[in-house]
Parts: sequence; C-alpha cells; structure tokens
Amino acid sequence: MGATADAASEDGPDTEGAYCRPVPPPEGWTADDLDRIPDLPPHTQLIDGSLVYRSPQTRFHLRCIRLLEHGLLSRAPDHLDVYREFTVVLDRRNRPEPDVLVASAEAYTGLDQTWLGAEHVLLAAEVVSPDSRERDREVKPRKFAEAGVPHFWRVEKDEEKGLPVVYVYELDPATKSYGLTGIFHDRLKTTAPFDIEIDLTAVD
Repeated sequence: MGATADAASEDGPDTEGAYCRPVPPPEGWTADDLDRIPDLPPHTQLIDGSLVYRSPQTRFHLRCIRLLEHGLLSRAPDHLDVYREFTVVLDRRNRPEPDVLVASAEAYTGLDQTWLGAEHVLLAAEVVSPDSRERDREVKPRKFAEAGVPHFWRVEKDEEKGLPVVYVYELDPATKSYGLTGIFHDRLKTTAPFDIEIDLTAVD
C-alpha cells in the first residue's frame, strides 16, 4: 500500500514538522537499509530498491487481515507460524510486507527479528487496496513466485456484497509463476499449505 518514494519525489526540508523522505543512494536502497534508515513510517516496504509508504488503512482492509490471521492461527500445525504485516527479504532490492503470511517455525530467530527469508515462507496473502491494486495483482505475485514462495492469496472486495473474495494461487516450480487454483466467495476452503476453512462472511 502507499506511494513509492524515489529521488524525484523526495520531500523538502522539515520546516513545519512534516516527514522528510530520505534521499536514496544512486543505486537505490537495499533490504538491509530498512533497518538502518531513521524514522521511517511504520510498514514501509522496499520494492525494486524504492521505498513504498503505507496509505491510511480502510476498515475492510483491517478486518480482512484480522479474519485471515485468526483463521490461519486456529488451524496452523505446530511446525508453522502465522505473521501479520511482517517483511520478507526476497532479494537485495526487494523486501515487501505481506498483509498475512505463513512461515516455518524454524524461521524464528528472536524477539528482535524484523524480517523473514523467502525460503521459510509458505504463503503470502495480500488484501488489495485502491492504491496498491497494481502491486498486489501483478508486481508482488511475480516477485513472490520468482523467490519460490509456494502459495499466494489475493483478497479483493466484492463491491456488491462488501465481502472478501479470495483468489488462491499455487507455484509452478518449473516456470516460477503462479497458477490460479480457486476463487472463493463466502467460505475459503483449501488443503494447502494445510487444511484451512475460513468463513469469509464473518469479516464484519
């Protein structure tokens, strides 16, 4: 979510208490820089070496994340863990923050941990917002697939019903791309990456 920050769109001097965007180096930021740049807004992501800031969150977005997080936590086996809005290092120039993800428990390194390696992630889920539509539909799925993340969910809002619709994708390891395996209305039920059943009408 949010607008991408680059050298052409940096803010001017902080004369009235406004946030001043950091000036990127010529080659762009790296994944490690997210932990070093001072005073970044919460939930800043790195996409292709550029910082992506988060826009105000809608009620629908918040409740979808909560619904998925609780649904996954209630059924996740002991060797897996569920994370909410936690960054994943895909490569040197990409460190996105999925809305919800599932990773192996062995990825845990301590309470000061700020990111996960893509090799430990089994599922990344994104709730699409108006300003993140292109990233969530095209950019992020492609990058997660290229990094080898086996499963990807895209959550959209049914404008007529106001309920989430979940598009479920699975990785084809031969092509490093996702194939659509199901579109779920009202109830999400799948066996991958584990047995999952979530009542999507409970979003409210």
